[in-house]
Amino acid sequence: MAKKRTAEEVLDLVRLFQPACVLAAAADLDVFSPLHEKPMTAQALASDRGADTRATTILLDALVALEFLTKQNNEYSVPENVSKLLTEKSANSVLPMVRHLANCLRRWAMLAYVIQTGRPADCGPSIRGKDADQAAFIGAMHNVSGFIAAEVIEKLYPLKFNHLLDIGGASGTWTIAFLSAVPTAKATLFDLPPVISMAKQRIAEAGLSDRVSLVPGDFNADDLPDGADLAWLGAICHQNSREQNRALFAKIHKALNDYGVVVIRDVVMDTSRTGPKGGALFAVNMLVSTEGGGTYTFDEYSHDLSEAGFGRVELVYQDEFMSSLIRAEKVQK
Repeated sequence: MAKKRTAEEVLDLVRLFQPACVLAAAADLDVFSPLHEKPMTAQALASDRGADTRATTILLDALVALEFLTKQNNEYSVPENVSKLLTEKSANSVLPMVRHLANCLRRWAMLAYVIQTGRPADCGPSIRGKDADQAAFIGAMHNVSGFIAAEVIEKLYPLKFNHLLDIGGASGTWTIAFLSAVPTAKATLFDLPPVISMAKQRIAEAGLSDRVSLVPGDFNADDLPDGADLAWLGAICHQNSREQNRALFAKIHKALNDYGVVVIRDVVMDTSRTGPKGGALFAVNMLVSTEGGGTYTFDEYSHDLSEAGFGRVELVYQDEFMSSLIRAEKVQK
């Protein structure tokens, strides 16, 4: 039964875009980092950021009202608890994810047009540029995965593999976690060329350069590196249509050693496609962002993996959002 709604609840829900837009703009302009270094007036910050003084003043006052900044004698500063989360140099910064969500917000604002046309939103890059947006996306994936990787991998225990293939491995968060879990193993991380340079740095910082091969490529266009007995497909399938996933699963089957295993980490929807709630909303995110992406049921995954030659498909773990785990074994055709 649908929840009974009041007019106030409906309007409050729609108004939630306002603080989100304020915070998104602040992240894109990186107002928190300079204000953390020293308190500044709106005029000084506008000059530093190359922005309009009146507009900057209004933005900063809104951030004070939202308790992200403090204001004294017309100077603005960043509370310590906020600086830990929203400044460039903080080890605990979630700034990349906020910037990624800012890009999502611009696409979601075009949802009605997307519904009419069936085409993803075409918003262009943020004020930070295309390369910076890609870096924010990769950083956002680390923001999300860094806290949960070890815990998620534990769901796969007992874990045995010699060679991991991390497909679309981003900056190496999951590769590092898998190699930490199995110290005798090695890995190949496969992703787009600009991403590989980001992965190289993080893999080196983790002291794993001698155990990881970094291979540039596009998993939708190129063959995958062979020789692995475990393929990890983490938060990739939702970017693709089912047709694209079947083609990717076939490539994985070809690349894996005999009796190799593929593990998918992603949203897994119930048969009604209305739950979990986060998955239903994430399907909208894929609608506005991709040509054919979406969220899929276990039956759909099972069918598509079987079509590609995998057997013993099982739902290892059911999560409320992105960390459900599906495991399948390579079957010899």
